[in-house]
Amino acid sequence: MDITFDMFIETEVPEEEVIISRTDLKGVITYVNDTFAQISGYSPEELIGKPHNILRHPDMPKSAFKDMWDTIQDGRTWEGYVKNMRKDRGYYWVYAVISGVYKDGKLVEYKSIRSPIPREKRIEMQRVYDEMRLKEGDGVRAVMYLPVETYEKLKARAAEEEKSVERLIDDLL
Repeated sequence: MDITFDMFIETEVPEEEVIISRTDLKGVITYVNDTFAQISGYSPEELIGKPHNILRHPDMPKSAFKDMWDTIQDGRTWEGYVKNMRKDRGYYWVYAVISGVYKDGKLVEYKSIRSPIPREKRIEMQRVYDEMRLKEGDGVRAVMYLPVETYEKLKARAAEEEKSVERLIDDLL
């Protein structure tokens, strides 16, 4: 994954909108509403048939999704805050409610209804998730400003080595 500055562009979910999707039991998307497509930056056709985790933002701790899967596979409803990544690598925050869909008493799919959350809660949850990722040893989010000359040198060296700038920096550290 190459370093990109688009990751810092937030899309706010409008107050009057809800995002709806359904997945099969393995998390592959089977339905999306128009709001989901619009907010995520994907067309419905690009989303249907793809794993829902294509939206996973690297700021999300793995343990949050483990808890979600453990909860819904146990037949319970999971609720929580999620930071998703858009197709353009921007992001959006939602409050998600995920539960099973049953036909004749048998679990056949999962549905997710997501709604907007206030700015203060998004800031709080970013701090909570940063701390969780740190404790999990799963990478730490950092923003760094480099002189343009340094960045250009990194880009040139990465190109020579046929790597992304991020991979080059990882290798140097």
